[in-house]
Amino acid sequence: MQTNREQWTSKLGFILSAAGSAIGLGALWKMPYVTANAGGGAFFLIFAIFTIFIGLPVLLGEFVIGRRTQSGTILAYQKLAPNTKWSWTGRIGVVTCFFILAFYCVVGGWALLYIWKAVTGALSGLSVDGLAALFGETSNDPLQVIVATVIFIAINWFVLSNGITAGIERANRWMMPVLFLFLLILIVYSLTLPNAMDGVVYFLEPKFADLSADAILQALGQSFFSLAVGVGGMITYASYLKRDVFLPSSALTIALMNLLISLFAGLAIFPAAFSFGIEPQAGPGLLFVVLPAIFNQVPFGIVFLLLFLVLFLFAALTSSFSLFEVPVTAFVENRPELRKRVLFIVVIIVTAMAVPTSLSTGVLADVTLFGKDLFGIADYVASNILLPIGAFLIAIFVGFRMPRQVLWDEITSDGAFGFRLFAAWLLVLKYVCPIAIFFVFLQQLGIL
Repeated sequence: MQTNREQWTSKLGFILSAAGSAIGLGALWKMPYVTANAGGGAFFLIFAIFTIFIGLPVLLGEFVIGRRTQSGTILAYQKLAPNTKWSWTGRIGVVTCFFILAFYCVVGGWALLYIWKAVTGALSGLSVDGLAALFGETSNDPLQVIVATVIFIAINWFVLSNGITAGIERANRWMMPVLFLFLLILIVYSLTLPNAMDGVVYFLEPKFADLSADAILQALGQSFFSLAVGVGGMITYASYLKRDVFLPSSALTIALMNLLISLFAGLAIFPAAFSFGIEPQAGPGLLFVVLPAIFNQVPFGIVFLLLFLVLFLFAALTSSFSLFEVPVTAFVENRPELRKRVLFIVVIIVTAMAVPTSLSTGVLADVTLFGKDLFGIADYVASNILLPIGAFLIAIFVGFRMPRQVLWDEITSDGAFGFRLFAAWLLVLKYVCPIAIFFVFLQQLGIL
């Protein structure tokens, strides 16, 4: 183990940071909508089962790779499988992070713009149509979106320049509890509105008749992506982890926190939407059109809208921290004196990708590939192609390439993990997870 390598100061700091990495935009603006329209409680139950029994094993595999090697996602494979092509799995993860950040930073910039608009009163009194028009004007304004995107990147730069403990861990230690607190406040508020329980029923009533094969594949895919596996972020975070942390309990805690946030987001959104008869939707329309329209109709609604926008920003930031950290750690490794220089280069690359992406609904709207604008291209390449490939390779590598004794040592370190449970985990990782990921990959490409 390198003596000059930073480490998380506590298990809690690691869990909050890893959970922040996993809890991203999808949990807040996609998962609730998909759940409500693909089977409600039945979909959420399937999603929870897949998360625990398929997504969690891959997450644990990433933890094993990271802590065992105490290295970033490229060097980790070089250490475990020297003189092989496995290090390309790490390189794919680094490339995936750049593609995700290309659109993630744009959405983070939108959140910053709307926090400012909420504070200045620019959202007050507008109807759904008015808010839709405002979002169109905002996202098409080159100056606004570029400045906001750059500010979001700059926040990441500032936090990551302070390193793992003083930067990422310290930020997550207060951002994650605040995120939970804000969500709880919004849930209590939403449930007090008229007809709130109709929204709860719509969101969580088990509708097994709506649970199609496509919905099941969606739940399966969401179980992987919601845990942020496949990009090497969890390998990177685990590489800063002490030996006395019991990996299975940490992974399970993170998976349960992610499920809880997905549930909380739906309970905050749907009761309020049904209370005012506004049709919920997924994506930017939910955050920047639907929710402002809802909160405009209640006393002090702008305060609660501001809370939601801030927690959305926090979710975006805690995820983007890990996305930036993957290439930074991969290129710095055990030379911490180079961290700020490498971080600056990574920031420049991300900015060069994110700024054109931020203009994809405006001046660069005509720049398309296969019918997708720059934002859509970055999202599709990362989410539909690179992420499934990364998760598939990680499952194969841990299941078939790593020595069983190494896996046993890491999994059972400082905790009780019986042989039968270990054997079941390894069996799922070797055979169930790769097959499941392969089917998700085909579904994402539209083949299934």
